[in-house]
Amino acid sequence: MFRPERLLPDWRQVLVVVAHPDDETFGLGAIADRFTAAGTAVHVLCFTHGEASTLNENHAELRQARDRELRQAAAELGVATVTLLDFPDGQLAEVAPGELSGQVTRLAARRGAEGLLVFDDTGITGHRDHQAATRAAVRAATAAGLPVLAWVLQDTVADRLREETGEAFSGQPPGRIDLCIRVDRTAQRRAALLHASQISPTAILWRRLQLQGDCEHLRWLLRPLDRPALPLP
Repeated sequence: MFRPERLLPDWRQVLVVVAHPDDETFGLGAIADRFTAAGTAVHVLCFTHGEASTLNENHAELRQARDRELRQAAAELGVATVTLLDFPDGQLAEVAPGELSGQVTRLAARRGAEGLLVFDDTGITGHRDHQAATRAAVRAATAAGLPVLAWVLQDTVADRLREETGEAFSGQPPGRIDLCIRVDRTAQRRAALLHASQISPTAILWRRLQLQGDCEHLRWLLRPLDRPALPLP
């Protein structure tokens, strides 16, 4: 019977590629915290300012507020650098693929990334921006010969969240999960509260973390040494 690995890769530099401010925390925060605790330098590339969010708990000017929130939350997680780009929130899927992947390629090279950390290719919630960000990361990593590790939900957790919230959560069955990592969610929870425009006491995040417990699941979208470096088409 297949058992997931229990250890994260021993990368010295990892590039986190996400679509919106708060993705790095709400989704990847506990994993980023584990990497930093192990001495890995974590770098975040965020494609949008999240200005199209339908949430605004503190009635802020979202473009500026979410920039600030991203940097504060990243600092709480021990992130080494944050690169916030200005692609249109909600429209990443309409941006030329090479334009997005080119940003990933350049930053991965600049930071000396040994691997990329992303959302699963389902987007977790089916969000097209999440899917576009992951596609861009995989495209860039394929060209550079870098591995890509994706955060996933167990299918049982996703099913429960769909039933309880009506949101389009997507999970993966046990056979498609490669790593099961024990995490401490203290830093992730503190960082989540710093995304003040997007968090509330009733946010779905808290229920998801409760269902996930102290374990995060991941799968390889590109395994180490899976593919040779290829030129971008």
